[in-house]
Amino acid sequence: MDTLNATVARLKEITSSEVLREVNTSLDTLGDQDAVDAAVAASEGIARLEAIRFRALGRLSRHRDGASSVVQEVAFALSVVDGHAAGLVSTAEALTTRLPRTLGLLDQGKVGGYGAMKVATATAWLSDEDACAVDAVLEGRIPDRNSDQIRKAANHAAMMADRDGASRRAERNRGGRRLTVRQGDTGVASIEVEDGPVEKVAAAYTRIDREARALRAGGETRTLDQLRADVALDLLLGGQGGKSERSEVFLYMDLQTYLGSNDDPAEMAGHGHIPASLAREIASGPNTVLRRIITDPLSGQVLDLGRNRYRPTAGLDEFVRVRDRECRRPGCHRVAQACDLDHSLPWQHGGHTSDTELIDLCRRDHRLKDEPGWNYRLGSDGTLTITTPTGQRYDSTSPPLHEPRDEAPPF
Repeated sequence: MDTLNATVARLKEITSSEVLREVNTSLDTLGDQDAVDAAVAASEGIARLEAIRFRALGRLSRHRDGASSVVQEVAFALSVVDGHAAGLVSTAEALTTRLPRTLGLLDQGKVGGYGAMKVATATAWLSDEDACAVDAVLEGRIPDRNSDQIRKAANHAAMMADRDGASRRAERNRGGRRLTVRQGDTGVASIEVEDGPVEKVAAAYTRIDREARALRAGGETRTLDQLRADVALDLLLGGQGGKSERSEVFLYMDLQTYLGSNDDPAEMAGHGHIPASLAREIASGPNTVLRRIITDPLSGQVLDLGRNRYRPTAGLDEFVRVRDRECRRPGCHRVAQACDLDHSLPWQHGGHTSDTELIDLCRRDHRLKDEPGWNYRLGSDGTLTITTPTGQRYDSTSPPLHEPRDEAPPF
């Protein structure tokens, strides 16, 4: 144990702010070539540190017998999104078992962590024997190559190692198709069909491009890129069900912002903050339904949900969803309306169905909560404390709808 503690202490010493500050100060005197050399040396050092991180994550996964909850714990500890955490863990497992030579290239600083993840992904479908064979082939092909070159080399080597399995891989990849949303900044987002059948994706793009070009030829002033995006969204929204089809979008906006007396940002559930001007534009739309939400002026937290709207409410269920806005696990942004309503203290252990004990958790995090070693506690102030199997504690509090105020608005 003393040796392990010393190892961790040494790592912290190497990457300490004092050491880095000393190095950064010396960089001010470098010429162009020396600056490039310093950047290369830093990249090699980062690769070596990434090798250490992959070994540590591989050790954690083996110690926990590959439990799926390892991904969530890594996401917490490293402050990364779940998808990246999953990639780190799966790569760590591959590097420390099936891809030792690629791990060795990391140790030498000849391949970075991102490149190593490309190798792990390309060989994930191979048997252990074939993966080791590909690892040996790539040892001489991928040093000092960029990530795209590594991806192509690894995919080719994997296909050559198991030609019969290539068709099974294609079938598996097509079976993993899904629709994802990526939130951007200041009122934009992206929607993507991942791993769709190539013939359908190509046909869909051809149709979208054809309609966009027809509009452009008809005098449209929007760019072709803008037209393609608009046509694609119009086709999705005007598909089955027609234009009368509607979906609920939850926009949280201070009344003073809505009335134009201030320009505080609003928040769209699942997306994040948007400028006040855009929020007012959305809120003034012809199909907008406004709701009254009472907040505590000192904390900005939701106290009550008004009943003046066009459709009946579902009482407590809706209040908790509006209050939480998103899944309560830190780092998860699944909108609350698509989450499960769950007891922070399990019902069978004395939990109550009340707003002081109910929280929103997406289906995956709902299942994670019930795994051994995970503990969830909801405080009286609404703070959810999550304790992981390794004893790490993380707090989650629904952000206030507005900054705390000392006095009520003047109306």
